[in-house]
Amino acid sequence: MMWIPREIEQVLGEAAGSRPAVMVTGSRQAGKTSLLTRAFPGHTYVSLDLPVLAERAERSGGEFLAAYPPPAILDEVQHAPALLRHVKADIDAHRDETGRFLITGSQRFLLMQGVAESLAGRCSIVELHSLSGREIASSTGGRVDRRGLLDLMFAGGYPELHARGLDPVRWFSDYVATYLERDVRSLLNVRSLRDFDRFLRLCASRTGQLVSYSSIASDVGVSPNTVRGWFSVLEASCVVLLVEPYYENLGKRVVKSPKLYFLDTGLACFLAGMRGPDDLERSSLLGAMFETHVLGQMVRRQANRGLPVSLYFYRDRQGREVDFVIPAGGRFHLVECKWTESPPSRLRGFEEFRAVAGPDAIASMTVVTPDPGRPLEGGVSTADAIAMDFVP
Repeated sequence: MMWIPREIEQVLGEAAGSRPAVMVTGSRQAGKTSLLTRAFPGHTYVSLDLPVLAERAERSGGEFLAAYPPPAILDEVQHAPALLRHVKADIDAHRDETGRFLITGSQRFLLMQGVAESLAGRCSIVELHSLSGREIASSTGGRVDRRGLLDLMFAGGYPELHARGLDPVRWFSDYVATYLERDVRSLLNVRSLRDFDRFLRLCASRTGQLVSYSSIASDVGVSPNTVRGWFSVLEASCVVLLVEPYYENLGKRVVKSPKLYFLDTGLACFLAGMRGPDDLERSSLLGAMFETHVLGQMVRRQANRGLPVSLYFYRDRQGREVDFVIPAGGRFHLVECKWTESPPSRLRGFEEFRAVAGPDAIASMTVVTPDPGRPLEGGVSTADAIAMDFVP
């Protein structure tokens, strides 16, 4: 299988060279195992996805580590959370050694809970997403034009799809079935997987929109509290990101509901019923999917540099909005996404946010389009939807 280089590898190497343990989180099939085994070939590898090994690790952690001695890669450790106590004991007995344990998992909530309880101060956290547009473009040796961007948005970034040239529809069909059966059943007592599947598909059709728990609950036929719990599962599985509105010091004029974004547009397109790039191009969701793509590239850019993701959106009660608000040094970078060849040079959302926050608070205003490089009037510019180099 072709290997596509990952930009996060340098950050991962630096973390392993300075801390005794590194926790790599991310969705299933994001490439965590392949990255670690390739970057650290001298480490012992063991997968706790196998029930017999997970049970052994959970019951007899000390004996398990003796059988799989460090330096070790412990894959999908959420299946044996008690093992982390023994990892802590081993680290404390070898305080001067770095890179002793490389730990992966695809259920972020359970992993962070284990780190807080057992590995606080001993573990570096690295978040791996599916391939970025830049990583895919680098592997193919060229920039992505508008048609290529449609193909990329439809396929998403899961490495196996690109490395093996697989059919996205068939691959995502298997992926969703596996996700439902394994992660959902282990995290929630879902009475009906069919209801959760309907919830997933409804969420995909609402990517880039404000979240209404009551509306989604009504459409699925469950309670709003159930929907809130299901969203926590999607976030814990690194499937979606809920972006909060920016309203600090802006008064009561702004909405308080978060916006929903899938972290991989390929999964969102599949769940929304699209079966090819042409479906996406004709879809009323095209603009929302492009916005979702841009969000995903910004998230990946920060994560691949080992930096936290700090971004918001702005929307007032009159509907004037800015897709993304990025605080930086007491000022703001404003980003708007437009799937169009001729975006307007003046945007009401930009003007409103500048009026409320003050003109000196604006560091930049950027309109992202599928066509890179063409400057616009009024201090607004286009940017490459793949590289996203304008992000601070």
